[in-house]
Amino acid sequence: MKISDSVRSALSQAGKQQKDLAEFYGKSKQSMSTKMTGNRWFGHDLVRIAEFCGADLAFVFPDGSVIKIRNDEDQEEE
Repeated sequence: MKISDSVRSALSQAGKQQKDLAEFYGKSKQSMSTKMTGNRWFGHDLVRIAEFCGADLAFVFPDGSVIKIRNDEDQEEE
């Protein structure tokens, strides 16, 4: 599955649309559509999208341990 497909699924699960994400990013709908179509994502994008959807981005291991991934800005506040 492409990352953009996962982003679309996360948005759907959260009851949000691509246009909502574009507004959150301060981008036009066309710019966000290009990002989705081109599957152009950085780690910090995925963290922001997870937060926007009310979720966490994480590594989940077979033993059940979880490492949550957060933005650098969030870590500096602690």
